[in-house]
Amino acid sequence: MWGGRFAEGPSAIMREINASIPFDKALWREDIAGSRAHVAMLAKQGIVSDADAQAIDAGLQQIAEEYERDGVPEDWDLEDIHMTVESRLTEIVGPAAGRLHTARSRNDQVATDFRLWVRSACERANHLLGLLMVALVERAGEHADSVMPGFTHLQTAQPVTLGHHLLAYFEMFDRDRDRFADAHRRAGECPLGCAALAGTGFDIDREMTSKQLGFIQPSRNSLDAVSDRDFALDYLQAATTCAIHLSRLAEEMILWASQPFGFIKLPDALSTGSSIMPQKKNPDAAELVRGHAGRIIGYATSLAVTMKGLPLAYSKDMQDDKPPVFEAAQLLDLCLAAIEGMVAKSSFDTARMRKAAEAGHATATDLADWLVRQADIPFREAHHITGAAVKLADQKGVALDGLTIEDYRDIDERIGEGVFDVLSVDASVAARTSYGGTAPVRVREQVAEARKRLGMEN
Repeated sequence: MWGGRFAEGPSAIMREINASIPFDKALWREDIAGSRAHVAMLAKQGIVSDADAQAIDAGLQQIAEEYERDGVPEDWDLEDIHMTVESRLTEIVGPAAGRLHTARSRNDQVATDFRLWVRSACERANHLLGLLMVALVERAGEHADSVMPGFTHLQTAQPVTLGHHLLAYFEMFDRDRDRFADAHRRAGECPLGCAALAGTGFDIDREMTSKQLGFIQPSRNSLDAVSDRDFALDYLQAATTCAIHLSRLAEEMILWASQPFGFIKLPDALSTGSSIMPQKKNPDAAELVRGHAGRIIGYATSLAVTMKGLPLAYSKDMQDDKPPVFEAAQLLDLCLAAIEGMVAKSSFDTARMRKAAEAGHATATDLADWLVRQADIPFREAHHITGAAVKLADQKGVALDGLTIEDYRDIDERIGEGVFDVLSVDASVAARTSYGGTAPVRVREQVAEARKRLGMEN
């Protein structure tokens, strides 16, 4: 390829450091699609003959069939997927293959291929997120009334419903879908035709190729188009936030599956055993989701550091843009599928959850609220009185509803029999009727709304 400029071929070291075919072969579908759109445009504009364009297009389709069947060959002397395709095309159609590269460069070619790939990755992430969100909604509907402890600082705070807890993750993943949709939109400008950096003198139709490849519009500045990798960073940032959410849910499942909690039984298909301890059922899939989040975060950092000091336009550093995105996408897709399986197929021990909610004086806030409403006591004073009741309950080894009315009146004579109406966990969750609250009636409303957002039939 460089024979016109260099007297000697590349050294073995240069050959190895320069070759990207081991990883950019993943772009073969996008590369062939871009080339087919480009040659069709060249023919329409009269830049290549119809006969040559038809031969090139037929050759590209043959290559696609070969790669689909046999995989992409790795010849490091050809460096990348672009020259690999062009070399094979030359073998098939002869010298006419050389006309394909008219009015384009590998710079705009790879930018186009990579954008197409990232847009597909965004679509795939949104599809998998949709499946996970459906699973969350279905399980939330099943458990709109199932009481469990709500935690702050991993300490029992207030009773909530399992349905409410699951819908919290629904909201996180809904935001993730917005992020991927936004990344997909911003990757919608087509660089094809920008050539190396300055555009081309050929009379090309960039609107045609952009439309044929499914982009929103051609990119507006050729320098920006070939040097921009914001779309890849957008995908990685969306993937990072999504991976953090997946990791948080995985962490809760790991805790809930442990014997001290005993809230959940993970599916056997997503668990493993121990090589030495026959009783073990390890939440390895959840732990790997948690671990993979760190790798995805690292990939986002890697590309950001690569891009931070690059001048316009293209630099060879940008060859390192693809491995972080490819690997992050593979991990993210796997993690989404694993968590969806855990949500859909796990069984919940609601009796154990209820028992845990009844421990730890989770209804203390309800006592304080009752004092405010029924005895007209300022909240700060009510908080102090409730603290005294918690202390006495601890001393007696009972829950708040295990204290007698005499116990309460010894603490404050303004407390009446009606206090016992608010001290059960069921009364506590039922009282949380504010919009977005954990009351079963609100959870069912939230489930119905979530189903509408997903386009599910009620």
